[in-house]
This record gives sequence, C-alpha cells and structure tokens, in this order.
Amino acid sequence: MKKYWILFFALWVGDAISQNKQVLYGLNDAPQSLMLNPGGMVPQEKHFGIPFLSQIHINGGASGVSVFDIFGESDVDINTRIRNKIFELDNTDFFTVTQQLELLSFGWKNKNDIYFSGGVYEELDFITYFPRDLAILAWEGNRDYLDYPFNLGELSFTADLLTVYHFGANKQVTDKLTLGARLKVYSSLISFSSTNNSGTFTTSLDEDGVNIYDHTIENADITVNTSGYASLRDLDGAGEVSSKILGRSFFGGDLGVGVDVGATYQVTDRITTTASILDFGAIFYGKDTENYQAQGDYNLNGIELIFPQLSDGETAFPYFDTLEDDLEREVPIDTLTNSYTRFRPMKMNASLEYGFGDSFGGNVCDCLNKGTGGIWQQAVGMQFYSILRPKGPQFAGTAYYRRKFGNFLSGKVTYTVDAFNTSNLGLGAVVDVGKFNFYITADNILRYGNIAKAKSVSLQLGFNIKIDEQ
Repeated sequence: MKKYWILFFALWVGDAISQNKQVLYGLNDAPQSLMLNPGGMVPQEKHFGIPFLSQIHINGGASGVSVFDIFGESDVDINTRIRNKIFELDNTDFFTVTQQLELLSFGWKNKNDIYFSGGVYEELDFITYFPRDLAILAWEGNRDYLDYPFNLGELSFTADLLTVYHFGANKQVTDKLTLGARLKVYSSLISFSSTNNSGTFTTSLDEDGVNIYDHTIENADITVNTSGYASLRDLDGAGEVSSKILGRSFFGGDLGVGVDVGATYQVTDRITTTASILDFGAIFYGKDTENYQAQGDYNLNGIELIFPQLSDGETAFPYFDTLEDDLEREVPIDTLTNSYTRFRPMKMNASLEYGFGDSFGGNVCDCLNKGTGGIWQQAVGMQFYSILRPKGPQFAGTAYYRRKFGNFLSGKVTYTVDAFNTSNLGLGAVVDVGKFNFYITADNILRYGNIAKAKSVSLQLGFNIKIDEQ
C-alpha cells in the first residue's frame, strides 16, 4: 500500500494546486497585477503591501491525470487503473507546483507621473515530466518488450527555491501608450535539475550467447545538477537545515539577474491591448554545486550461475557484486562540482479587451487616463499566456468578463483552456474599503465540490494599503 500513498500524495499536490495567473491579469485595482504586466494601468498614487500577506499564491497541476482517476470509487481494480493511466499518459505530460509568498511590496508615483514599485518575494517552482518508458519498465518489466528501446532521456525535472528582489518603473508615455520595466535579482536557496538526457535500455533475444537475454544500455548520458544541497547533508536536524537555507535569502546563494517588460496600448477609447514578458533572465550556479553524471554503454548477456563445491566457511560466488562493479566501470557515475547556468522559465502574457456600458463613475471625463482611453464599467476580452519549460512552451487561452461595482468592488469571470483541461472557470474580486485593499482569485471552481477530480486549481490572495488618486 505504501506505493499507493506515495502516488496519491504526488497526484494531490499536482491537482490541488494551474500554472497561470489569468484571473489576476488585468485586474488593475489590485497592485499585484503590476507584477504580471509592468506596463499596466496604475490607478493609485501609492501602495504598501502588508508584509507576508500582500501576495499568497499557490498553484499547480497534473496534465492527463487526477486523484479521482486513480483513487475514485470504481468497479475497476486500482492496479488496472494505474496501468491504464501509465499507457494513456505521454512523455510530455507533466506535474507542476508553483508557490509564491510576497515578503515586501511598495510603490509610489513621483512628480513626473512615473510609478516606481519594488519588493521581495519567495518562490518555489517545480516541474517533472512523466517518464513514460521508465514507468512502463518499472510497472510491467521488460519480458513483453523485447527489442524495444526504453528511452532513458525521458527523465526530465527542475526544482528551484529562491528569493527575488525587484524594482521597476511604469509611465504613461503618450495618451495611448503606457510602458513599464522591472529589474530582478535572483538569490537561489536550493536547486535541482536534470534535463536534456539521452540513452536507451533494450532487452533482446540472444540465442547464440551463453544466456537467453541480452540487456544493453546504449549512449547513456544522464546528468543531475544540484546547487545548495551538498552542504546540507552533514547538518543535524531540520532546524539547522532551515537556518542554512534562510541564510542564503539575503544574497547568500547563487545569484542571477532578469527583467520584466510590459505595455498597454489604447487602440480606441473602448479597445485596449496589453502584452508583457516576465523573467527574461538566468541564475549562475557556482556555489555549493554538485553534479552527478553517468555516461557510457553496457551489455549484459545474462548471469551464468556457477555452483562449485564449497568447503566449510566458503561463500558463494559474488555474482551481483561483480555485476555492480562491471556496471559502474562501463557506465560510471561521476560526482563533479562544475558551475552551470540555467535560464528562468520565461512567461509571456497578452490581452485584448473591449469596454462597454457606462464610463466608470458615470462621467464623460476619465481622470485616470488622460488620453482617449476610458475606464469602462464592463469589459470582455481575451488573454494569452505561455511559459517556457524544458520540453517546450506551455500555453493557455482565456476569455473573460470584467465589471466594476462603484469605487469599492471589481470582479472578473474567466474561462481558460490549457494543458490541464478545457473547462477551467475562474473568479476574481478586488475590494477597496478606504485605504485597505484586498483581492482574491481562484481557478477551476467547478471542481471545488470534489477537488480530487480537478487536474489543476489555483488560489491567490493578498492585503495591501492603497492610496488612490483624488
């Protein structure tokens, strides 16, 4: 039963938590929407995030499988369900988890109408692809897969825990165009990655050999890079490990740099388009690195068992010790301390919105946008999102309806199609009570009645102090 609990936990983590923030994007009444588009419209004069509460974000997903698929009530045996899913999934299916906690957030507009913003947040980003061939080999064995080259290169994952320091500027440069940019400095806490692997494992009949089966590892080239892990192995207890990791938060770990850029353009007084690129940058790993590399070829023509006469005290021939020594000699696992560079998972957003209904506040003049654009009480639109991952980009498309209810409430309803499913309904709301600002967004709400059926769910919320323009 232990393997079932491990599988349940992996699926639940993937299911319970979507990889995008489509609901928050464009909800400009929430200061954190500026993190998704540095060139977004900024209605406030200043904002201050409540430390550790200004943005709490957790999301993730499992493409192609849910907890309910495996553990839901069914007349089908659980082993059969697991086997069916192993064969249904592809090597491009994935499990992903992303978590962010904003530690500090602030922003203000200067006398030249440039809105400066900055802050610090912690981020966990994890993705692993489903190694279909290796899963089949582990579950089924190789007896029924003679001459089939199991692909060792399907092993692919990245996991990063880091602190991000950022500072940016936003300005409406013309009546129709608003631009923004943000500089980021990454401080890595701990990192694991294994991508771009290769090699095959094949079992064949060898009737002319000593034994029946011929097992071959060919062109194996597998690398696992780690940073920040080696120095933790000799520490005693979780307290020392946590203290060591947290000590890297303040530029104590490997460093990197990145930029965000964004823009908003008023095509007409009712049509608005936006675009942004986030996390265009890299982290340079050189401290506390440890790399594990296995390269080579190996052929095993079975094990010929020998049963010699043994005297008292003698042991049998050490077959498996010899096999292990042969394998390590032909496909050695080298432990290195090489530095390496990894690009951050770059994200791209774009949207097109049509505003209608009354101009916000019922006035002909819109004092928030001094050009031809207006803040309309209602709007419909489309959004596009993509993120670059080790096996290629992942995409999401969203249609939405947004509405403002006076000066205190904004709401948004979204319908998203992505790698997880085609029926992702999301809701978002921003509430302003005096200078107090609260926002909350959630994805896949149709699955909340039975969250085990969801392939992805996202939750984001935050509390800020916001000083609006008068």
